[in-house]
Amino acid sequence: MTAMIDHHDSLSRVAGPVLRPGDEGYAEEVAGFNATHLPAPAVVVGATCAEDVAAAVAHAAATGCKVAVQATGHGLLDELFGTVLVSTKRLTGVTVDPVARTARVGAGVRWREVIDAAAPHGLAPLNGSSSHVGVVGYTTGGGLGPMARRFGFAADHVRRFTLVTADARIRDVTPETEPDLFWAVRGGKGNFGIITEIEFDLMPVTRFYGGAVAFGAADAAAVLHAWREWAPTLPEDTTTSVALLRVPPDPALPEPLRGRFVVALRFAHLGPADEGAALLAPMRAVAEPVLDMVADLPYAAVDAVHMDPTDPMPVWDRGGALRELPAEAVDALLATAGPDVDVPLAMVELRLLGGAVGRPAEIPNAVSGREAAFSLYTLGVLAGPPVEVVAASTAAVLEAMRPWACARGLVNLLGQAGPARVAALWDDADRARLRSIREGVDSTGLFGTNVVIG
Repeated sequence: MTAMIDHHDSLSRVAGPVLRPGDEGYAEEVAGFNATHLPAPAVVVGATCAEDVAAAVAHAAATGCKVAVQATGHGLLDELFGTVLVSTKRLTGVTVDPVARTARVGAGVRWREVIDAAAPHGLAPLNGSSSHVGVVGYTTGGGLGPMARRFGFAADHVRRFTLVTADARIRDVTPETEPDLFWAVRGGKGNFGIITEIEFDLMPVTRFYGGAVAFGAADAAAVLHAWREWAPTLPEDTTTSVALLRVPPDPALPEPLRGRFVVALRFAHLGPADEGAALLAPMRAVAEPVLDMVADLPYAAVDAVHMDPTDPMPVWDRGGALRELPAEAVDALLATAGPDVDVPLAMVELRLLGGAVGRPAEIPNAVSGREAAFSLYTLGVLAGPPVEVVAASTAAVLEAMRPWACARGLVNLLGQAGPARVAALWDDADRARLRSIREGVDSTGLFGTNVVIG
């Protein structure tokens, strides 16, 4: 199915709100999770359907503006000056088919809504570390979550999606109808159009053994060195990460963590609880935990693994990937971000990859980073230190880890990056194919905002 909106009839046909700077509700409509950037688009269209999105795209094309899209604003990387911003947060439909084990959701849906809709049917989605994140942006960037080593990336399990391209056409994209777009959008982010609805597989998962174990600053070196040897031995039913956290004195957090430097070992095992406990035992024995929150949990409690914040905040992040993690790499990480270093970094995280993440999808896609062994992610909160200081600290960590770096990491964990750094995530053949497909549907670069393939 393909539909098209007349470029000359554009915004007057939009059913949702159309707001410009100074209009009541404009600030609330453009606000995103990453408060570092205060979006100031020329116009924001609060889309209520695919036709609204197409009208906004048609208006942008007719007026020479670029188009940006936002649901939750977790991926916001600039101020969007002069753009037409499409807000998809009103596209909130969620339909679960328990027989087919699929979910069909609107572009404004967050993972929490899908988790809650799937759970009564004994199913779970391949959501990320936070259920507060939007489905579409996460999935088009690959989507690495707590079940990734068992089932792969979220993008690997997409069945179809509705996409509005730069010519304002509404396209039903499947492997049969639009094979090139089906390949490119699953991994290539928003370079090809705006998704308004997406359908994907659900997994027959109802519970897991997992959570987080926090260790004190004095044990950081011992825990990291033990983790680097232990993590690669785990079965595919187990996903783990470890993070160096400078925890704020937030009364909403567990008391033993407040205002401390801790090493958080995250763990999620899909097998029996006793099996998970046996796998985790070597790490629990490394040192006395400050807090051990690992238990047998319903899948709906999956946020307990990472405990990511849900309130908007100003952050600066950068990430990469590693091909290996020898002892020297752990020492380099501790020297630049460990407890003895005064840096404005709230989190430095390593995630174990491999397993299903390292294998091609059944229907190939453009997801990058499959050859990496670990992901590396750094984040600073801009609540005191200027952005230049935080940016320098994140860059210093990546530079220290460069001897063990893998060029092709994960686009969702890349953080602040220009077109050239984004393009480097793919090999020459895939990069050329992505550019060719984009040229075929957006030759003028209408969607050239945020994460752009150079």
